[in-house]
Order: sequence, then C-alpha cells, then structure tokens
Amino acid sequence: MPHTHQVTPAEIGMLRIYLWRGDKSEPRTARSLWGAKPLYRELVQLAKADGLMNATAHPTQYGYSNHGPVREDGSETIDPQLTVCVEVIGHREQLEQFCRRHGDLLGGKVIVYKNLEHWSITPAGLAHEDASPQELAVTP
Repeated sequence: MPHTHQVTPAEIGMLRIYLWRGDKSEPRTARSLWGAKPLYRELVQLAKADGLMNATAHPTQYGYSNHGPVREDGSETIDPQLTVCVEVIGHREQLEQFCRRHGDLLGGKVIVYKNLEHWSITPAGLAHEDASPQELAVTP
C-alpha cells in the first residue's frame, strides 16, 4: 500500500526559560508596581515579534528552580515565586539572537537549550518547499 504523505525532518531547537510567576517585565517602581506586565507574557510576545516558530508559558503547581526552596500553588493564594516555564522554539541562531537581544530580561534565569527535529508532513510526491500552507496543514 503506497503512503499518501511524506515526512520531511529539519533541525530546530527549544529554549526553556524558568522564572517566577511574579517576575515583571519592567523594574518595580511605585508607579509600575501594579501596571507591569508579567515577564512570562512579555517573553511570549517578544518571541512572536522576533518571528520564532512557537512560544508558550507553562505554569507549575509544585516545584523549585535555581536551587531555591520548593514552592506550591495553594488553593486560596497564588505564590508569586512559583516557577513558570516559557518554552520557545526556533532555529538555534534565532534563539541565540533572542537571548542576546533580550538579555536584560533573561539575566539570572535558568535557561536550557535542547536540539529538536521538526517534521513537516506533505502529500506524497510534493516537495515541502512547493507545498502551500493549506497542503502543509495537518488535520486529525
């Protein structure tokens, strides 16, 4: 039975940036204490603006980061020092540039890089670069 689709692999990478839920994108001042955007949201927005493939923020319920104490998400209060993981996916060069460009926000954070393989699925006989966005879309 012939296969109806082909798989085209490409090397990419992933950053995992660990920070506190309460980290803000702006310095804490009397005027910006309540108005500052959470850093994890700012990093996702910056990744989008920089043209990276994927960026998501993953909350945690229990854990620690950077040798700190174990924290947990309580049922009545939200711990601002609980870890959030921002995952950013793109080509290694793009990820390195992202870190250099936004180093003022990333200093002191635990950042992990991992090599990944991105698979593009296209109809058999159609080269990935010749496929339209509709042909590249995979539906379940």
